[in-house]
Amino acid sequence: MVVDVAGRYDPGDSATAHRIRAAPRGVAPGPAPSPPQARHGARWPWPAMSGVLGSRGTVTETTERAPRPASKGGRRVLGALAPSRRAGVLAVADAAVLLGIMWAIHGARLALDLMSFVYPLANYAVGFAVAAAIHLVVFYFGGLYEPEERLGSAPRLPRTFALIGVAVLLCGGVALLTGQYLMPRGNLLMLLVLGSLGVALNRRLLRTVRTWRHGLPRLLLVGSPEDVDGAERHLRQSAGHKVRLVGSAGEDADLVGAVAEAGATDVLLLSQRTLPDAYPEPLAGLERAGVGVLQVVRPSDSLLGLRGVRELGGMPVVALRSHVMPDSQRHLKRLMDLALLGLLAPLTLPLTVAVAAYVRVVVGSPILYRQRRVGREGREFALVKFRTMRRDAEAECGPVLAGDYDPRLVGGARWLREARLDELPQLAHVLTGRMAVVGPRPERPELVAHYDEAIAGYDRRREVPPGITGLAQVHGRYHTDPAYKLGHDLQYLVNWSPVVDLQVLLRTVWVVLSRRT
Repeated sequence: MVVDVAGRYDPGDSATAHRIRAAPRGVAPGPAPSPPQARHGARWPWPAMSGVLGSRGTVTETTERAPRPASKGGRRVLGALAPSRRAGVLAVADAAVLLGIMWAIHGARLALDLMSFVYPLANYAVGFAVAAAIHLVVFYFGGLYEPEERLGSAPRLPRTFALIGVAVLLCGGVALLTGQYLMPRGNLLMLLVLGSLGVALNRRLLRTVRTWRHGLPRLLLVGSPEDVDGAERHLRQSAGHKVRLVGSAGEDADLVGAVAEAGATDVLLLSQRTLPDAYPEPLAGLERAGVGVLQVVRPSDSLLGLRGVRELGGMPVVALRSHVMPDSQRHLKRLMDLALLGLLAPLTLPLTVAVAAYVRVVVGSPILYRQRRVGREGREFALVKFRTMRRDAEAECGPVLAGDYDPRLVGGARWLREARLDELPQLAHVLTGRMAVVGPRPERPELVAHYDEAIAGYDRRREVPPGITGLAQVHGRYHTDPAYKLGHDLQYLVNWSPVVDLQVLLRTVWVVLSRRT
């Protein structure tokens, strides 16, 4: 499989095209085209002959200039590294830029005699190294090392400036806690400005190298002939130096087949009619193969309050992503869960013991109830709760969703369920990583099999560990339709941030106090 410098799979590769082609529903898989060999003996990312748009959006044949061949050393550094190692190379480049800026600022202030006191050189070396490490950690959790879209990506400088601002504040926090400054305070302000420019420049250089090696992004337009003509005109006038048009497809065309035939790296959907048929497949398959998919934003779409709208050739577009949460956010969320467990342990441990004693007296033995649930990536686990129902609760009805006034509940334990206190044993699942504090609730395998068949995209909620509470729980009820709950869950995952988790937790406290079911 061919992988580009950003760590995204090349859909021009035959194995990749075959895997994408097998994804869409109701489309018979066809043979994947095999790219020809390049003149220099290496296989290029795309066929030498490719379709480009004619005046009416039709596909014509033309000979495309092959991307400039990289040197042997360049291919080894940029072409053979796995995506995680490419992120590592970029992190090393960021560290070098930050350390260079720190020493340059220090040297400039010494030369201008702007420092009232000078420490030994070793002290500055240690302080600068710790400060650079803090910056890299903030960059990782801020998503700077996640794969970046070639088209429709967010501006780099504002995001970099914000993250370096957070890192600078953390460096100041270290000084307050330890009494040791990592660098002179005046240096921090200059680092905020110069470091933002340097780190943003690293990303610009990465994009330049990627374009030099693989050529411009190859864009496939999908829509009616009128929409294609309008988009082609805008792109040729405003973005001709940023993108190469390689073909078009109608609204009802086989999207995967069109992508494979044109060798496209990106797809621009010009009509809303295409999206329902493409979700969740083949959008998920295209994303796994590294093909970026964008949707043109129409005036009526603005009523939905879309965030992350970008510009391409003067047209407002939004990137479509079937996978909801990048690895950096998942890791940050996991650290927050562990920190929250430690912070709340003095409260939750005695409360759990007290509730266990109450259940033993009122409900009887056993006090715990184990039930198979589906967790992250479809892995089943035994979820533990305090027992609030009769032992034979499902002997007659089988696995069903609980109702508002479920007759299977033991009378004295009903309030435990209303107050969500029966969920306390699941804190142990959070500790082991099977669950999160906040996230989509885990469902039973029997119900999941039904929902997967009935609700398109239901499997997307299993990309992250399930939660004890979630947006669907605080906004919905036990009887809320699963499709509506899925909408809440996906909105939570797509828009996740530490602030969103805090909002859900505060809302959960209100739900518990009001004993809402």
